[in-house]
Amino acid sequence: MNNKNGNGRSLPLLVIAALGVVFGDIGTSPLYALKLSVEATEGSGAGLTSSVLGVLSLITWALIIVVSIKYILIIMRADNHGEGGVFALTALLLRKLDKKSKNSKLRWFVIILGTLGAALFFGDSLITPAISVLSAVEGLKVVSPQLGKYVIYISLALVSILFAIEKFGTGKIGTFFGPIMLLWFVTIGYFGLLEIIDKPSILRALNPMYGLNFLFKHQGVSIAILGAIVLAITGGEALYSDMG
Repeated sequence: MNNKNGNGRSLPLLVIAALGVVFGDIGTSPLYALKLSVEATEGSGAGLTSSVLGVLSLITWALIIVVSIKYILIIMRADNHGEGGVFALTALLLRKLDKKSKNSKLRWFVIILGTLGAALFFGDSLITPAISVLSAVEGLKVVSPQLGKYVIYISLALVSILFAIEKFGTGKIGTFFGPIMLLWFVTIGYFGLLEIIDKPSILRALNPMYGLNFLFKHQGVSIAILGAIVLAITGGEALYSDMG
């Protein structure tokens, strides 16, 4: 009973810590994804309302399909004894292959795919902090344009600090950043709700046809728009890689 009660009391703390570790990446995407996506529509000839509705529709359904369905409902079921990530999935596939087939070519194919997936994940892990920090610090220019010349220096300092504290492990980092991310989610949720109440017509973006129609009508910039939309789902892989 004592252990159960202890686990019950620690569960909220674990949830908050997970916010800092797992959802820190995808949770900061609004800092730059929406802005860059709308900017990518420039030159398409579409009006601002059409661009915003189209981009929001694409972002919403990208999150639903890639994060909610692909990662949460499908990929997270493919754990390797509770562990997740590209290497865990590769090891799981190799173990299954050893039981059913001795085809060395197929085994090497799985190893190459696993290595490629790991390389893409590491690349994302290196690029995303820089983009997130730079996008956040650029907000200082809105408050004071004079601070624009210090954006790069402040960003370099923050990124250096973030990489320096990595040695303390995800447990301690999650405990520190968890409450910050909780405040961040509550804040953007609150202001987002206020804007929805003020302009409920934005809910039309839940219709996937707005996004599809926008892509088909403006094929000249569709690749650039999709490239920007992908930024909204960066960090979704952390749901699986941080398992265990």
